[in-house]
Amino acid sequence: MNLLDRDGVRVTVRDAVAAVTLTGGDKRNAQTPALWRALAETGRLLPGDVRIVVLRGEGPSFSAGLDRRAFEPGGIEGEPGLPELARLPEAELLATIAGYQEAFTWWRRGDLVSIAAVQGHAIGAGFQLALACDLRVCADDAQFAMRETSLGLVPDLGGTHPLVALVGYPRALEICATGRAVHAAEAERLGLANLVVPRADLDATVDDLAAALLAAPRDAVIETKALLRAAATQDYDAQRAAERAAQSRRLRDLAGLAE
Repeated sequence: MNLLDRDGVRVTVRDAVAAVTLTGGDKRNAQTPALWRALAETGRLLPGDVRIVVLRGEGPSFSAGLDRRAFEPGGIEGEPGLPELARLPEAELLATIAGYQEAFTWWRRGDLVSIAAVQGHAIGAGFQLALACDLRVCADDAQFAMRETSLGLVPDLGGTHPLVALVGYPRALEICATGRAVHAAEAERLGLANLVVPRADLDATVDDLAAALLAAPRDAVIETKALLRAAATQDYDAQRAAERAAQSRRLRDLAGLAE
């Protein structure tokens, strides 16, 4: 089923898997506000029976980040450039950035598991989009970089939280403040990449991972995901209590006694 195809985003659904593809491969999938709106709409349109979302970028790179035209006066046609954004009243500027962030916030929903298939460059907004997903499978030519700070800006599309969770504060600071490239082998070592495979094997590896995730009962995956997310902020005793409550629900459900 074709769900959406506009502004550099194509979404198809087959059974319980949604494929979200960035289609601007000739421009290394440079991101625009229109693309972000299409991604935000994707999250709202997904059918309720979708369990897995796979995010890919066409062409040699996953996404080279924000379209460079946004840095120029006049920006992208029909969109404010960064100089125009800077002149907005504070409340309007904050609301505009919040709208952009919506494209990056739904990928970790409790009822989904999202996988980013990353090849080539994942720079700036591209890095943050990969970080928005639950899991990242990378080709051996993948390289991540957070260039915002080098440009006098900050990562503002939801990427700082998952980056620190994955690699820790000192490494996250070093990566962001220097803007350096993190290549695939290092990304796997740091925990940014779940798997690194030859470029030719990327799609098949992602498909195999999606199939493995679908093999487990949906409600058990949802409960497990919620537990793991909570573990980062709860103390040991609170987490054990959450495990007991979740297991109680699972046992009753399996026994046909769920309310």
